[in-house]
Amino acid sequence: MIFLDFIFYAFIAVVIIQAIFYIFFFTRFTFLKQEKKSRKNMDVSVIICAKNEAENLQNFLPSVIKQDYPNFEIVLINDASNDKTLEVMEQFANQHENIKIVNVKNTEAFWGNKKYALTLGIKASKNEFLLFTDADCKPVSKYWIRNMSSHFTKGKQLVLGYSGYSKIKNSLLNKLIRFETLVTAMQYFSFAKLGIPYMGVGRNLAYTKTTFFKNNGFINHIKLRSGDDDLFVNQVANQKNTAICFSKNGFTESVPKTTFKAWFKQKRRHVSTAKHYKLKHKILLTLIYSSQLLFWAFAITLFITMHHWLIVLALFLFRIIIQYVIFGKPSKKLKENDLLVLLPFLEVFLIIMQLTIFITNLISKPNYWK
Repeated sequence: MIFLDFIFYAFIAVVIIQAIFYIFFFTRFTFLKQEKKSRKNMDVSVIICAKNEAENLQNFLPSVIKQDYPNFEIVLINDASNDKTLEVMEQFANQHENIKIVNVKNTEAFWGNKKYALTLGIKASKNEFLLFTDADCKPVSKYWIRNMSSHFTKGKQLVLGYSGYSKIKNSLLNKLIRFETLVTAMQYFSFAKLGIPYMGVGRNLAYTKTTFFKNNGFINHIKLRSGDDDLFVNQVANQKNTAICFSKNGFTESVPKTTFKAWFKQKRRHVSTAKHYKLKHKILLTLIYSSQLLFWAFAITLFITMHHWLIVLALFLFRIIIQYVIFGKPSKKLKENDLLVLLPFLEVFLIIMQLTIFITNLISKPNYWK
């Protein structure tokens, strides 16, 4: 009974911690309205780094080319591909004068390093304002550049955007992938509004060339094979220089993994970079995840043993209701509201997966840029 009492009081503490995060952190994004920005029409360089992406470029590059924006170039970086990526790039470049190709060959010092390729692409770009996406991404509207670039002001040199994944009917894996993306976006948008931005996603991210070179680019983590997006944001973003864009016309959409093995491998790479975040970010993120894990572990234990079950049930429902309220508006903002029905199930599944990924990464190192 003493052990169960300890679990019971620990459960109460965990529910309080969870409530604090939901009410005081995540509400920053939940009830936030996207500011309408004036039309700026600044010159923009869209940068796409591709390695063995011939098919994806054929499918998705036209949606970037057709953007309704007057002054933009597209910098295509061929990162030592061994398929027809370079040929596809050249075909598009022959048809469109605003496309520039940077052909990167492997070097001994930077073998397979995406950051090296990106750096060469950034140097080759002619404009101050840089907008990044991936070869397997497409803007959801022809106003993507307009929406993302509108958030650049004299004080804001870094813009965090949202990139979701296309939906696949009757796929539990697809829902899990999109739920994890939704949770991550809620976190980095909320933290940015709190003045402690910690990450962004390279599928939809913008910053100035001055910011890149003023902070020595990727030099502080150049030896790490991942983190060209989140680690760079973690390094340079602060309360004053960071803006967020979550207007629907500013989204990009990516092709999701269709096998559990492929998604697990991808997430292993992403999770491995988190240990290089700033200490305050690591503490907060660890506290969020730990409280989620302990909430479900303690709740299940107390329900099975029926220890103070009425109080436990009340606290359990209190936390679940808060979660639904906080997730409601963001899921609609980010066009993921179909996930709400499975919210508790997806959360438990994701918690288990994150724990598995963490343990697996301790045992072996993940693979990186293909």
